[in-house]
Amino acid sequence: MTRLFTLLILISSSWIGTMAQTAQSDEVRGTYWNAEKTSHIRIYRAKNGKYYGKIEYLKEPNDENGNPKTDPENPDKELRSRSRLGMVIMNSFSWNESESRWQDGTIYDPVSGNTYDGYMYFEGDNRTVLYLRGYMLGMTWLGRTSEWTRVE
Repeated sequence: MTRLFTLLILISSSWIGTMAQTAQSDEVRGTYWNAEKTSHIRIYRAKNGKYYGKIEYLKEPNDENGNPKTDPENPDKELRSRSRLGMVIMNSFSWNESESRWQDGTIYDPVSGNTYDGYMYFEGDNRTVLYLRGYMLGMTWLGRTSEWTRVE
């Protein structure tokens, strides 16, 4: 009986720890204005447990000819005609508890056609501004940080 009780306590504490970590990592979920205030990006957790970001709104959804904006700078010619609206531009971010950030993801810039490594984080208790760091060649100092503001 004592072993069963001990086993139940261990399973319960493990489950509670996992739930607390998921709650903390899920704080990033939501919709944000990008730094330039030209689009809304919705960050969500996929079934694989990683975080992704999708363009849900464009302030100017059409190009100068009145056509929906596409992805003309994409290095993959097959993707250049895809619509920018609905495009997934953030891929595979994982929560790192010890660093208090989401990392090991990529960020695609549809304006330039470049993809960057990235991580994102909040500062302190403020959950309205998300800091997104994009960098190149695995060198976190070689890049820039953008401030994204949560849409209320």
